[in-house]
Amino acid sequence: MILGLDISTSITGASILDGNNKLLYCEAWDMRNKNHFPKLFDKANLVKGRLLDLSIQFPIKYIFIEQSLQAFRPGFSSAKTLLTLAKFNGIVSYICQNDMGIEPEYIGASTARKSNGIKVPRGEKAKQVVLQYVLDSEPSFMVEYTKQGNPKPGSYDRADSLIIARAGYSLWKEKNSNY
Repeated sequence: MILGLDISTSITGASILDGNNKLLYCEAWDMRNKNHFPKLFDKANLVKGRLLDLSIQFPIKYIFIEQSLQAFRPGFSSAKTLLTLAKFNGIVSYICQNDMGIEPEYIGASTARKSNGIKVPRGEKAKQVVLQYVLDSEPSFMVEYTKQGNPKPGSYDRADSLIIARAGYSLWKEKNSNY
């Protein structure tokens, strides 16, 4: 089984695929409540608990994580945000290795989209294109909408984690077809 993670300090998406690329699990873990999760390690403890629960439910063999941003881009996340995200990504990666015994592999967002055949037209937002692709291609993927017609929080994270899992599945299949 393959676990795909879209790690964030606000909402982390997680998807599990079986050996036939069938979606078995796709959820978002919301950590935006500052009263419940005042510190980074409180968020890490929630993710650790969820990962360990998943490892009991599913025989996970491979973990693929969306690679954190590698460079500062004006108009996007601040340097402080990028540093916090990289730190949290490292903590979750350590949990995968130390507590689950699985060394995660990293896939860039654009590489994952390309692996799934997703093209983001110029001027469109990648997250919206990915969500629409997932809605069109995965019958079991459902989204709830706000009164304003926007996807509820966690929808994009779930979709991204599924794209990472599917890209990981393609990598796994490619590696294992050579034997």
